Amino acid sequence: MKKYIAILMAIACAAALLLTGCGQNNDPQPNPQPSELTGSVSTDGSTSMQKVINTLGEAFMNENKGITFTYNPTGSGSGIKAVQEGRCDIGLSSRALKAEEKEAGLKETVLAYDGIAIIVNPENPVSDLTLEQIADIYTGKITNWKDLGGNDAEIVLIGREAGSGTRDGFESITGTTDACQYRQELTSTGDVITTVAQNPDAIGYASLASIKDTVKALSVGGVVPTEDSVKDGSYAIQRPFVLVTVEGKALSECAQKFFEYITSSEAASLISAAGAVAAN
Repeated sequence: MKKYIAILMAIACAAALLLTGCGQNNDPQPNPQPSELTGSVSTDGSTSMQKVINTLGEAFMNENKGITFTYNPTGSGSGIKAVQEGRCDIGLSSRALKAEEKEAGLKETVLAYDGIAIIVNPENPVSDLTLEQIADIYTGKITNWKDLGGNDAEIVLIGREAGSGTRDGFESITGTTDACQYRQELTSTGDVITTVAQNPDAIGYASLASIKDTVKALSVGGVVPTEDSVKDGSYAIQRPFVLVTVEGKALSECAQKFFEYITSSEAASLISAAGAVAAN
């Protein structure tokens, strides 16, 4: 009988080992495969940065299936205000932050550099202007294309609205701040390109990264606006593409991952493909 009982106990113990891990720590073990990060990252601001930021956002989402990227093209000034008020994770500005904006607690990180192309209708025979001529055109000193080797036609000045980073960059570089005599002030890079494409007498300025074959980009002082001429500094009219965050305020985990991704050296080829020059 004792031998029979011993056999039964041995069988019971073996079953217990199989079912419960008898003789081992039975505390719940952590999952060795962490769950995929999920959430969202929101950006707001410069319309000139649309091609670059959307290219980066799409690539980021392809590598991070659980994170949603959004971009609200409102203009640099609005994007700076949005991040300051907590309405987005990262603001986008196509100009450097002003001293008062930095003093208000904002921080800038240069993502890339972009040329501001001077554009005309493809039918316009003019192909090159000096920086001084561009300034004279926009301040009303030169009003007819014939004075520049073009057709006998009034120059129609197209520009961006107040608060635009592109306008701020253009006027600062050409020395025409608050002196431009615009016929139309438009609210996006796309609108400027479309308007110039439809008017053979128009001139405008737009991000090099956004230029289409519906318009013609002029050389400035003999230098054609290209990625190389922006990178080596020979093209005069260029400005930074800036990521704006709040100094001392941590980004969400998703936003931080996106920030690190787009500012890494690995993202340089994507930025280049979008027509800008990566800062890293």
